[in-house]
Amino acid sequence: MHEPSARRWESTDALTAETRRIVAATEAMMASTAHHLSEGIENLRLKEIVHELPDFLYVKDRDSRFVFANAVTASSLGVQSAEQITGKRDFDLFDFETARHHFDIEQQIMATGEARIDMEESYILPGGKRPICRLTSKIPLRNDRGEVVGLIGVSRDITERKLQEDLHRGQAKLLEMIARNEPLPMILEALVLMIESQLTGIDGSVLLLDSEGTRLYHGAAPNLPGGYSRLIDGVTIGPKVGSCGTAAWRGQTVIVEDVMVDPLWEDFRALIAPFGFRSCWSTPIATSQNNVLGTFALYSREVRRPTEHEMTLVALATHIAGIAIERKRVDDRIHFMAHHDDLTGLPNRAFLKERLANILDQARRNNRKVTVAYIDLDNFKDINDGRGHAAGDEVLKEVAARMANSVRASDMVVRLGGDEFLVVLVHQSSHDAGITRRLRELQKAINRPIRGEDGELTVTASIGVAAFPFDGATSQELLANADRAMYRAKELGRNTLQHHEGGSTPVGMPLGEQEELHQAITGDQLFLQYQPQVDVATGRITGLEALVRWNHPAKGRVPPVNFIPLAEETGLIVPLGLWVLNEACRQARQWQDMGLTPLTIAVNVSAKQFADPDFATHVAEALDRHRLQSRWLELEVTESVVMQDAERALAMMESLRALGVRLSIDDFGSGYSSLAALKTFPFDRLKMDRSLVEALPGDKTAVAIASAVISLAQTLKLSVLAEGVETDAQMDFLRHAHCEEAQGYRFSKPVSPEEIPALLKARSL
Repeated sequence: MHEPSARRWESTDALTAETRRIVAATEAMMASTAHHLSEGIENLRLKEIVHELPDFLYVKDRDSRFVFANAVTASSLGVQSAEQITGKRDFDLFDFETARHHFDIEQQIMATGEARIDMEESYILPGGKRPICRLTSKIPLRNDRGEVVGLIGVSRDITERKLQEDLHRGQAKLLEMIARNEPLPMILEALVLMIESQLTGIDGSVLLLDSEGTRLYHGAAPNLPGGYSRLIDGVTIGPKVGSCGTAAWRGQTVIVEDVMVDPLWEDFRALIAPFGFRSCWSTPIATSQNNVLGTFALYSREVRRPTEHEMTLVALATHIAGIAIERKRVDDRIHFMAHHDDLTGLPNRAFLKERLANILDQARRNNRKVTVAYIDLDNFKDINDGRGHAAGDEVLKEVAARMANSVRASDMVVRLGGDEFLVVLVHQSSHDAGITRRLRELQKAINRPIRGEDGELTVTASIGVAAFPFDGATSQELLANADRAMYRAKELGRNTLQHHEGGSTPVGMPLGEQEELHQAITGDQLFLQYQPQVDVATGRITGLEALVRWNHPAKGRVPPVNFIPLAEETGLIVPLGLWVLNEACRQARQWQDMGLTPLTIAVNVSAKQFADPDFATHVAEALDRHRLQSRWLELEVTESVVMQDAERALAMMESLRALGVRLSIDDFGSGYSSLAALKTFPFDRLKMDRSLVEALPGDKTAVAIASAVISLAQTLKLSVLAEGVETDAQMDFLRHAHCEEAQGYRFSKPVSPEEIPALLKARSL
């Protein structure tokens, strides 16, 4: 004998007592009329109760066709009435995979006669947008002879319960990650993903406020388009800077229902439009003292306000994010204090011990040199004794700042203790000829008079130098030999620089290549070629970019990639850049004297040129010397150049604009690019980098970024030029995207000055 089906339902908590009674009655009626399953429920009152149930209740025959379903089952499956579901199968209602999964389970139940109790199922209902989770039980239905003639199914929606369980698990996981001190980006990404999993059609983002409290930087946005995240990275906060910039500025939640009409997004509509977002709701992440740490934002492609549930999740997210960010800041502060000197803020011996071994390992693998300079201030004890320890501390801080400002970002300055410092110069290539020069400049920086309350005083330093791998294969050997060289400098009269003497190659490498480049600049070996810039709409040439070339007397033509890095390293980039500037102005004037239509000449400016306080004077002198009107000269600088020292760069650009020359931001869209440079500095033109252009129009991400860059530039009243255009497809995209100008081999390779007149004539036809 088979156990009555209704009794087996007593083992599940999913059904109410009333539901169990209904199932038992239904089964009894179905068993008594198995040959007419479609007439299985006769009692009208019972039918009414069944149809009022909130849970799915249905009966299927041996072929898994619906014989009966209550009202909620039918409506949820997209059928207008319970009667119309009769005869349908899951294959008529669901996608094939879901239907097949249900069918296989039901056929197994009816074949074995064994019920399946409390199955958790996840699928998308017909017409639904996101998966639901249901707790389902299915039992075989038997006739009076014990034969399985179908099955009864009961199912309850547990989606909200599962979401709450997932949310609780997610919170616990995040707190565990914070406790384990996992990297902040991983924590923030997990947080955003947790919130997104609770919602439909929503993308989340965390932006972090910098230490100065002025800019927002990328924290986590796992599902936002990468191009959009890059463009807003580094945005300056303010009273009208979208949702996030404004929320950080106000310290309050900012709800924008429609970014296309809200005045807060007026300056950024062109940026966001290509990505399809319509609403953005941003809430500050703050400390318990209400100090803003960043923002948490939700983006939707619908015009709407957030629901109460969504804002509850945002409140949870900002709370957890605040804990994680504060914990990271505390840990960073502890680590900084353990590895840095309290007085000067420079790395200390502990930091040096950790880093130098790794630096030498990398240098060994890449066949590079590393130079260490052991620096001891001369007669520093006299300052402490004569002016007091407070004055001595101020001297140490000033000297430390000067040294830190005199080295590259990849180098390292360490305070070993007292008045002893160590400078580590890393990533030197085999042709690095400027080490001695750089150390002399460092020594000059130390020697500049220091102004104090008791007047000026001059500090000198004795410097000992050792180079890896010539003067030591390990950190200990290298430091010991640099220390010996420093003591020798002391013995030779102080304020001197001495290299370690151990049969090693001097740190100052032979200056063969440097001398050759110097001779090239002064000896008429350099020349310029010019690449046309054209109007995208008409094809007419609108300007020329000057590109320097080297005609070596023995090696022939040397490509720029082989000598520009050397010029940068040795400092020869400054005279080389001035030569290019003057030659371009001279040639432009000569073309005008020949009767050619005046064209804008674009000249690249290096970081060292731009940092020269006299650069604007050099530009004015070049224009005056060659009688060229300033409006025909354009200076190109990269974003990294102006962002190194924004205040100084802005002052220099204002001086150049006062002369009347045009300014363009070069290589925009390569690697790191942000709104910060465009909003801060007075550029006239934006040059879109060739690495972005070459991916057009096949790469969807490149298309979105390029469209956003062009729209954004036009909003900011900047003209746009695309570099590296080589194909008709790229040209067609730029034309439809309303990019004004283009440059590349699609129009012309760089040519000699003598070829320009013919090129202008051909392009004017």
